[in-house]
Amino acid sequence: MKKTLIALVFSLAAALPAQAQAQESVAEFYKGKTVRIVVGVGVGSGYDVNARLLGRHIGKHIPGNPQVIVQNQPGAGSQAMTNQLYAAGPFDGTAIGATFNGLPTLPLLQPGQARFDPVKINWVGSTNSETQVTYVWHTVPIQKFDDIKTKETIIGAQAPGSTQYDYPVLSNALFGTKFKVITGYQATPKIHLAMESGEVHGTWANWSTLKAIASPWITEKKVRILVQWGRKHPEIASVPTIVEQAKTEADRQALDLAMARLEFGRPFMMPPGVPADRVNAIRRAFDATMKDKDFLAEAEKLKIEISPLTGERVGTLIAQIYKTPEATVARVRDAMAVKK
Repeated sequence: MKKTLIALVFSLAAALPAQAQAQESVAEFYKGKTVRIVVGVGVGSGYDVNARLLGRHIGKHIPGNPQVIVQNQPGAGSQAMTNQLYAAGPFDGTAIGATFNGLPTLPLLQPGQARFDPVKINWVGSTNSETQVTYVWHTVPIQKFDDIKTKETIIGAQAPGSTQYDYPVLSNALFGTKFKVITGYQATPKIHLAMESGEVHGTWANWSTLKAIASPWITEKKVRILVQWGRKHPEIASVPTIVEQAKTEADRQALDLAMARLEFGRPFMMPPGVPADRVNAIRRAFDATMKDKDFLAEAEKLKIEISPLTGERVGTLIAQIYKTPEATVARVRDAMAVKK
């Protein structure tokens, strides 16, 4: 017993210098470097605001304290940015992607479009889980969700793979709603302009996004919230959930798959091939930022909700999604398929 204890002490003592050396090596690499957070969505969107908030605080928690800048590379529901990082890097740990939450399920639900494997991506973490809302402009003659089963409602969206596209077409398939989806908008603020002009009737967004970028619309009742997707949010408890529309177990299973992405509402990633010690350093810096008092104070000021998940947890959730029964996947895939 005594020999075992002595051996354990020596083993731990030997490991400490190795860990310190690894930490020092990471710090030496990042010192004087610039880390880019590349947002796969346009400037001014909720994802962009969220990424820029992270970028202002994470640098002090990364060993070596590199400069952190935020760039935007919108296109095809974050596919353009993710495909580029996945295939061409950089693979040295100096690039972090901020993607749509629907991107990890894209290869599953829209095979042939994505050129990446979400299970192989190094997920850094997510700033929060999300509740999404379907909302229309206050002058639109739609009072409740059931009205959309009889009246065409034009929805503005960014691209297939975003919930702004995927959820209304799924709703049409499952519940017989009459959503007409218009894609091509670069960010939610662009859709909001289209709502004000009457070009579209409404859209989908995270509840936290709507609060962050259009809070006066809520207080002034400029928008009408019809239904919420994902976890029932206490701030809008009177708004019905989409699960209440499901009449069969098959419908509920389809919704579970479609809404799984809301569990990792604001995911950040690094491509495969980044050295493990640098991935770990960025993940731990992300975790530390989520507890940073200055970060949390600014998030509260910006009305950004923070309920973080670690990168390891996001990776586990995504791996679980890819074990969904094929029959359920096929049903959701067919519903979300882009119609020519």
